[in-house]
Amino acid sequence: MTIVPTTTLVRGARSTHTTIALKMLMAVTGVIFLGYVLLHMYGNLKAFAGHDAYNDYAEHLRTLGEPMLPYAGFLWVLRAVLIVALVLHVWAAWKLALRARRARSVRYRVKRNSSSSPASRLMRWGGLALLLFVVWHLLNFTVGKVNVTGGPTNDPYNLLVDSFATWWLTVIYLLAMVALGMHLWHGVWSAAQTLGVTNNARARRNAKIGGMVAAVLIAGGFALVPLFILAGVITKGA
Repeated sequence: MTIVPTTTLVRGARSTHTTIALKMLMAVTGVIFLGYVLLHMYGNLKAFAGHDAYNDYAEHLRTLGEPMLPYAGFLWVLRAVLIVALVLHVWAAWKLALRARRARSVRYRVKRNSSSSPASRLMRWGGLALLLFVVWHLLNFTVGKVNVTGGPTNDPYNLLVDSFATWWLTVIYLLAMVALGMHLWHGVWSAAQTLGVTNNARARRNAKIGGMVAAVLIAGGFALVPLFILAGVITKGA
């Protein structure tokens, strides 16, 4: 009996592997951003300790790593890492969106009884909103240091208070925090799934709970300072 060797071809195998790689890239860069927003939230909450504590913290970030790093060197390294992570995250999201669109010959609408969460359905638009907000936030507090009240910009604490004492800036910020919370809610779950830590029912439940906790904790923590400034509880320092 003659055995004829056969070759099994898996259609789209390379495409499947590339999709997995893109999802892994999104998960890893997402974890980087999760760590950053936690630290950034902690820094923002220093505003409750007063003018000097907040400004001392801001100055400490600029001197961190001296003398091995130049003044503000640590911040520039951090910014470089975040910029690279952001570019990779957005690029991977864009490529995955294109693949998903090409995989559907006919567009469909998500049914109301779909098992997908509101956070997952708003993931792309929420991500775009966050990207635009980050650009404005950098112009407001880091790159341009814009004080909409016309006041000085060389005092981080007072710039913070002047900005969020302006009601429309606080509204924009709070809307961005809603988008951040929704992004974290689904993002933490999706990253956990991609990294292979949701291999049983309990792990999946914990990942979903973790996403909700991260969303409430981080978005809520960021929202506290502008709300207390707008309410007049946190005021300008000397």
